[in-house]
Amino acid sequence: MTGAQLTLRFLLELASLVALAVGGYGAWPHGPVVLRVLVALALPALAVVLWGRYAAPRRPVRGSAVLWYGVQLLVWGGAVALLAIAGHPWWALGLGAVMAANTAVLRSLGEWSPEVEH
Repeated sequence: MTGAQLTLRFLLELASLVALAVGGYGAWPHGPVVLRVLVALALPALAVVLWGRYAAPRRPVRGSAVLWYGVQLLVWGGAVALLAIAGHPWWALGLGAVMAANTAVLRSLGEWSPEVEH
């Protein structure tokens, strides 16, 4: 069960990157296309850097549980919020629900904590 939940967690991390791109592009529907594309590319890139540095299991920056929780909340919460703002509220609701359920299960299994390394 843990392996399946960790696999789902990884897929949710990838889904959050897609959601950031889609939400970033759609959040400003009447803006210049060039800027919308730049936002759609920049948001996932920034999320990858932040996640890799502060939230990934083999992250280089350790010792701050606040950063670990904060980056995950920022990336996943931002992805869900941007999807909703961009006009995809049902996708946002579904993604957020699966993210919350997966987090709860991993927490109950002892696999969701700043101290866990894989």
